[in-house]
Amino acid sequence: MLLRQMKYFTAIVESGSFTEAAEQCYISQSAISQQIKSLELELGVELIRRKNRRFTLTTAGEYFYRQSRMILNETEEMRRETIRIGQADESWLRIGYLKNYNGQELQIAVAGFSKQYPEISIEIVAGTHEELYDLIRHKDLDVIVSDQRRAFSDDYENKILLECPCFAELSGNHPLSGRERLTLADLKRTPCILIAPINQREEEANYYRGTLGFDSSFLYAENLEEGRLMVLGNRGFLPLEEVGTLPPPIPTIQRIPLYRGDKPLRRKICVFWLKECTNYYIEEFAAMLHGLMTKQKRQTI
Repeated sequence: MLLRQMKYFTAIVESGSFTEAAEQCYISQSAISQQIKSLELELGVELIRRKNRRFTLTTAGEYFYRQSRMILNETEEMRRETIRIGQADESWLRIGYLKNYNGQELQIAVAGFSKQYPEISIEIVAGTHEELYDLIRHKDLDVIVSDQRRAFSDDYENKILLECPCFAELSGNHPLSGRERLTLADLKRTPCILIAPINQREEEANYYRGTLGFDSSFLYAENLEEGRLMVLGNRGFLPLEEVGTLPPPIPTIQRIPLYRGDKPLRRKICVFWLKECTNYYIEEFAAMLHGLMTKQKRQTI
């Protein structure tokens, strides 16, 4: 009996389909069926009772499924722990995130990871999309949380955390601050405040204008705090993505859903790392952050 056969069997039971299980396991349907037949011959009992395109489990099949799931879970845990121990000399996790990130899940993930793996020192860097991209491709960061602006590269692990709605933060003194929603056309005459260093301002403006469709003039801030002070001074609006749980806006600032035409403006936020640099801790942190983002998304639906 092989672990692979247990994997095939549990995939069939959990998907309820030989076809779907074969796709999940990257083999043909005839091959997965043959593996189950071989397993039943080896055990000398029937595990699956087939009828046309449907099947049910025998009593022996139900027992075998429960035990297989337990063994596979234990095997996966053993694999991951072995990798973790073997990579114990990887004592740093260097995380990059967008300067205008305003959610709470990243902080929660960092705190949870640090508690679970106290032997790992964490370094955190904030930057623009382009700054983070340069740092990750030169291996100066291990993992980054950023928006998607390029086609996914095969050199990276590209995990979408969520597709999040966008907002405009406006001073309560702005004439449009009482709106329930704002379109890019509504804000055409209001400057857009971007978080970008001097050497990346033109590139950032080109992205917002050419890709996202902003038609405003642009002002610039070095960080989120400076951008919000500009909003408080009624100098323009600050575009912001709902990445996870956003804290409420500070007094006298209105946060209003942002639309492009009649559709909400949305952006993909992802976690990226170089495939050749993959290790246990990067995968654990990415999984932890994804779990927190997914949980938050379910709670808001």
